[in-house]
Amino acid sequence: MRIPSHARILIGAVVGATAGVSAHYLFRDAPALVAAVKYVADPIGRIFLRSLLMLVVPLVFSALTLGVTGLGDLKSLGRVGLRTLGYTIVVSVLATMIGVTLVNTLQPGGSVSPETRSAMLLAAQERGTALPTTAPPTGADFVVNIVPDNPLKAAAEGDMLAVMFFALVFGIGMLLTRSEASRRLEDVIQGLYDVAMRLIHLVIWFAPLGVAALLFKNTALFGYEILVQLAAYAGVVVLGLAIQQFVVYSLSVKLLGGMSPRAFFRDIQEAMVTAFSTSSSSATLPTALKVAEENLRLPSKVSRFVLTIGSTANQNGTALFEGVTVLFLAQVYGIDLSFGQQLQVIAICILGGIGTAGVPSGSIPVIALILKMVGIPVEGLALILGVDRFLDMCRTVINVSGDLAAAVVVSKGETREAG
Repeated sequence: MRIPSHARILIGAVVGATAGVSAHYLFRDAPALVAAVKYVADPIGRIFLRSLLMLVVPLVFSALTLGVTGLGDLKSLGRVGLRTLGYTIVVSVLATMIGVTLVNTLQPGGSVSPETRSAMLLAAQERGTALPTTAPPTGADFVVNIVPDNPLKAAAEGDMLAVMFFALVFGIGMLLTRSEASRRLEDVIQGLYDVAMRLIHLVIWFAPLGVAALLFKNTALFGYEILVQLAAYAGVVVLGLAIQQFVVYSLSVKLLGGMSPRAFFRDIQEAMVTAFSTSSSSATLPTALKVAEENLRLPSKVSRFVLTIGSTANQNGTALFEGVTVLFLAQVYGIDLSFGQQLQVIAICILGGIGTAGVPSGSIPVIALILKMVGIPVEGLALILGVDRFLDMCRTVINVSGDLAAAVVVSKGETREAG
């Protein structure tokens, strides 16, 4: 029987954490354990993380560019395209701000003991993955640096905000250049996206080994204390997603869409269940289209456009999750992100909601690069990968519900214009 990838990752996490905790209390500081961590677990985990980072730039560039070009002809789309874009940006900002506010207020990673935190940061410094030596740009410099003077240099230096900006501009340029050559270029970028996604799937296939190695290393060195923070982190993510689902979406469909929130959630139950079971906005798209036309009775030309674009470009749950994860890991490692750095994280998470692939675990590569960009040890990802499948199922429900809420709001606007 073939074991699903999420189950294999969970098994790897449990095996690695259990073995690490046992080794920590039975063989602490033993030369054999130190050697096993240094020469076996650490290299395997780092190879896994570097494999993820290797694919981030081509994946994000191609996904974000295709997300923009998927808007079609802006002139013919007119009001629908602008309303969809405006709604997506506003709701993504709200989702990210909810996540950042909760993680800053509740501090799920703040109770790590000073000794453990110092040891974790020291281990990261020895591998050159700790805080950057230069201060991040702030104020006007932060805004100016979003526009890259050399996109290839930005990609090489891991400046993902600049890479995302270039991808957006490039996508707009392709959208406005509807020639035969530009269509062929779009096919090439689609091919780049397909190849990057296939390689991501191959890396994720080896994830159980990488996660087991990373968790073994962390728990062997620091004991079970780090696992306690994981439960608090998962609770904060679920709380943020619940607020987005039942407060933000309820208000938007009521005030902007003129629909009862109770009727809305009742009518989209089928899509929510499908999203939870598949963890994929793209895989849920056929069900979402059916629900929009048959249950919500939305105009097909509006719902098809909004939901198709939304399956990749309106992932509010993903934006919220990415923000919480980055700030949680900063707290675990005792890294105090400045206001400017947090703004940087928020901006990338909002763009990540547009450029993240609508497939299971599609946000993990983006998070890895954000961590590297703000000086947080990337191996911290191992702490969350064990529970990522459950959180992925939850945030996919939010993503799909958000797409349907957007369809309701945009359809209402089109009805008013027609009237």
